[in-house]
Amino acid sequence: MPAYIVVQVEVKDSVRYEAYKNLTTPTLAKYHGRFIVRGAKTEMLEGEWDPKRLVILEFPTQELAKSWWSSDEYAPAKLLRQQTANTKMILVEGYEGT
Repeated sequence: MPAYIVVQVEVKDSVRYEAYKNLTTPTLAKYHGRFIVRGAKTEMLEGEWDPKRLVILEFPTQELAKSWWSSDEYAPAKLLRQQTANTKMILVEGYEGT
């Protein structure tokens, strides 16, 4: 079943965050991950949730998503992200029903 990592991002250092973005993309291939949403414009339809930046990554399974997040390949990028942005991140199971 597919899994998604959903990330709400508030960038604190845009120059260094660009370096993070460049480091992240190559780390996804081994875990069959891909970006579904990467910071595109958002529009609030209901409630009070208004993220500054939203990222959604898709993986074939939760195990692959968690393996990527804790991988040696992603570790340098993760550290840079944690230094340059405030993030909230969740892992959510996809839906395969009708």
